[in-house]
Formats: sequence, C-alpha cells, structure tokens
Amino acid sequence: MEQYGAKTERKARVMEKLDLPVDLVTDLPRIEMTGDREFYMEHHRGILSYSTETVDINGGALMIRLTGQNLQLVAMTESELRVAGVIEKMELMR
Repeated sequence: MEQYGAKTERKARVMEKLDLPVDLVTDLPRIEMTGDREFYMEHHRGILSYSTETVDINGGALMIRLTGQNLQLVAMTESELRVAGVIEKMELMR
C-alpha cells in the first residue's frame, strides 16, 4: 500500500485553507456508516480479503478492516462499495 505522501498532504492543506472537501482532490477514501448495520466507501482500491466475519479493504493510504457477523458485500463498483451485516469494529491501518 502506498504511504500518505508529502504531495497529498500539501493538497489536503490547500483544500482545508480554501474550505473545500479534502477528498475531492486527494483521492482519500470517503467512509459512511449507518449505525452498526451498513458501511459505504468511495475511492476504494479493491477488496484484500473477505469472509462473513472480516472484510479488508484497500483504501490506498489506509487499509480498512471491518469485523462483525454476517458481513455481506452488497454492492461494488470500480470506486464504491457497500457492506451490510452487524459491524462490530472498524479499524483504520496505515
């Protein structure tokens, strides 16, 4: 996985100063959760591993690990994905 580089950090600081959403320019993952039942992510770079208890997602600079019960990949496109089930833990790893 690539590291969060100096160029990306500079872009993020400029976007903050302009009061614009950082994810528009930096390709950082955008994550939404609906309670503990649904996970949505934009700007993913693929599924690294998948089971009904654990889903590892490549987010570029981050790996996102979802842990829970009855996890299901309910939708996935080139840049977006949605996981449903009982989500017990979400970890962000560099």
